[in-house]
Amino acid sequence: MENKKLLIITNPRSGKGKIKNDLLKIIQIFSDADFDVNVYPTKHPEDATVKVQSLNNGDFDLIVVCGGDGTLNEVITGIMRKNLDCTIGYIPYGTLNEWSSGLGISRNTFTAAQDIITGIKSCLDIGKFGDKYFSYTASFGAFTEASYSAPQEVKNVLGQAAYFFEGIKSLSNIKPLHLKFTSDDREIEGDFLFGAVSNSMSVGGIVKFNDSVVKLNDGMFEVLLIKNPTTILQFQSIVDGILRKDLKRDGIEFFHTKEITVSGGASVPWTLDGEFAEGQESITLTNIPSALQLIVPREKNKKS
Repeated sequence: MENKKLLIITNPRSGKGKIKNDLLKIIQIFSDADFDVNVYPTKHPEDATVKVQSLNNGDFDLIVVCGGDGTLNEVITGIMRKNLDCTIGYIPYGTLNEWSSGLGISRNTFTAAQDIITGIKSCLDIGKFGDKYFSYTASFGAFTEASYSAPQEVKNVLGQAAYFFEGIKSLSNIKPLHLKFTSDDREIEGDFLFGAVSNSMSVGGIVKFNDSVVKLNDGMFEVLLIKNPTTILQFQSIVDGILRKDLKRDGIEFFHTKEITVSGGASVPWTLDGEFAEGQESITLTNIPSALQLIVPREKNKKS
């Protein structure tokens, strides 16, 4: 029987550069499972997208991403743009990796690799942001800039704390953003400090949702908007609501939608899976149901 063809796309700089020491063992794990393994180390931003777009259906049975959420985003973008019918696996090496943790993907490198071999395919929704794509969140406002402005070297040394310190630096510059949000069943306009359109159990490592309100393949986004508080008490209530997962507090808007248009944000920077995206006067975010085939651990699949 002919061996299955596997492409590992790796970002050597993700996390603390540890992947350079682990790569040979990762290759061995897949080789022992009868994969013909090819490795492509990315050389610059968006290189993974370019590589994937150069592929054709049938070139590889499986693409495994070894890197952070940004590398994963680049691979998914390439798959979506090329309309490739390809299954992917994920070995997280980044600083946060919050999406993968919600899917039960191990932070232990070799366990994650083994789980790809023994796991189950799961179809997940993908978000479209203009002509870009995101796997778990598109966000704007307070602290979102920290995810892409913190230097890689600082992330490597400080880990998740790097995002906190970078966010603190921007606190004095936080200004409310006047935006309008339009979906099928509502229109909301006002001043906002933060917003996220997501398909994830958490956003930014701070906002965490209850399992009951998030399904990763239901064709719907979770939309969270934080209004500019008018009093200290309202601000305290909002913070308390976020920490307690009580999203019905005054100043918090939370709802589900398959598509949403954001108007008035020409100068508002966004982050897509932790990577910078330029704002537009009007941008539509669309949920593409079950667009991605991702291998998840078998035990996690049984629980969900």
